[in-house]
Amino acid sequence: MQNSKISLIIPAYNEEKYIGNCLDYVLRNTKGKLFEIIVVDNKSTDNTAKIAISYPGVRVVSEENKGLVRARQRGFMESRGDILAYIDADTQMPDFWFDKILEGFSEGSVVCVSGPYVYYDISKFQQFLVKIYWYILAMPVYYIVGYMVVGGNFAIRRKTVEKMGGFDTTIEFYGEDTNIARRASKEGKVKFNPSMFMYTSGRRLSGQGIWKTAYIYISNFLSEAFLHKPLTKEYTDIR
Repeated sequence: MQNSKISLIIPAYNEEKYIGNCLDYVLRNTKGKLFEIIVVDNKSTDNTAKIAISYPGVRVVSEENKGLVRARQRGFMESRGDILAYIDADTQMPDFWFDKILEGFSEGSVVCVSGPYVYYDISKFQQFLVKIYWYILAMPVYYIVGYMVVGGNFAIRRKTVEKMGGFDTTIEFYGEDTNIARRASKEGKVKFNPSMFMYTSGRRLSGQGIWKTAYIYISNFLSEAFLHKPLTKEYTDIR
């Protein structure tokens, strides 16, 4: 896997407050080892694209049809790597993240690797509750179902996405990561590694409330896993 070409893809909609910081972490912690870095500007009306393109080695592509999964698909279509790695525009990549991807794919049967979020801007108590969620609830479910993907922290083989027929662009937001995990699991092993965590903003969690957020994600995971469709159809963006 050391010779694999990894394309990092970052969907972004009106992320001028976060995208620069995100790319600072990317460039610092991948140390030039990425094959390419693509920011998918998903019809932003702010300076997201202008900021992103100012970074060396970063390519900005445009997806005029708004929606996270449509931006994911555009990144897939524009990329050239053997492995497609996806993060969100408000993440802070740890220095071990790139190595965790290589480690995960060193097992030939693995087609997708992912890990949890660690929120860098929420209270200690909320962080404690999130840890309980991951270790007491999410991990047992992963062992039972056999797959799990977090949308802002995963990498997948290009060949797997091709066999899947691309990403399901009919999904607006919720359940899209479980849809990826479920469909990828038909092509090989989807590995969820708690040590492959990604620092990210807790703005959505804070905006919706921790209990409502947990309910939405759990219900959509179960709906997508067992009924093969998300429960929540609409999505309101939280800045």
